[in-house]
Amino acid sequence: MLPMSPQSAAPAVARAQGEVSLAVKARDGGTTLRRLRQSGSLKCLFPRNDGRALQAVLLNCAGGVTGGDRLSLAARAEAGTTLTLATQAAERIYRALPGERGRIETRLDVAEGARVNWLPQETILFEGCSLERSLTIELQEGATLLLTEPLVFGRLEMGETLASARVLDRMEVRRAGVPIYLDCIRLAGDVQAQLDRPGVAGGARAMASLVYVAPDAEAQLAMLRDFLPRHAGASLIHEDVLVMRLLSHDSNEMRSRLVPILNHMSHDGLPRCWNI
Repeated sequence: MLPMSPQSAAPAVARAQGEVSLAVKARDGGTTLRRLRQSGSLKCLFPRNDGRALQAVLLNCAGGVTGGDRLSLAARAEAGTTLTLATQAAERIYRALPGERGRIETRLDVAEGARVNWLPQETILFEGCSLERSLTIELQEGATLLLTEPLVFGRLEMGETLASARVLDRMEVRRAGVPIYLDCIRLAGDVQAQLDRPGVAGGARAMASLVYVAPDAEAQLAMLRDFLPRHAGASLIHEDVLVMRLLSHDSNEMRSRLVPILNHMSHDGLPRCWNI
């Protein structure tokens, strides 16, 4: 028998793959599951609630995302339902091998008269990470949306920096097929140096975006601005579309600002996992 070469003896690097597909329907004045399919490292948990809304908590059993990993979520809220989606904990994006990247894809479909709250906890970027992420939300006329995306550029309290990282983060919200909100963050190389620039983040190491699409969006604007520090802003970009960007020194400061906002705008419906 011929000896194995070093190349053939080397084990393949394991890559995490996870997928969740779910849909909710209205029943007896509340919201319940119509369909759930899950596979791989991505799972979905359903804490008890009052039945009027359904909470789904996403769990990445792989413990984080690195190069070559791929996570995918597709969710649909049918007419008359309320669906809140959150993550059990912060998602961690770890160092990737050269030429590899982790991918996270999320698609949400919200029918007329339905509401979706997209409330993931922080995504934490680590040195050497490479992430490509997309969030696509399709709203029908009369649908309501509350979404936030918190992002942490290294854990400042742990002395972590991002001297080399790659991030491509895209977000698109469409209504009846027409884009009403588009956002894209692209950072590569020495991310810390880029964030230190006054015109980029002014030294901030955490950021949160918020989008609220609802008939009362204009009425929420003054309240939202009262919650915000000077290094944040909120604007009404359509008569029923409110957006906010919050920059913070670190993740703790960001959460202290963001949690009261989400509690108010979700009508005290922020999932308990945010407070654990």
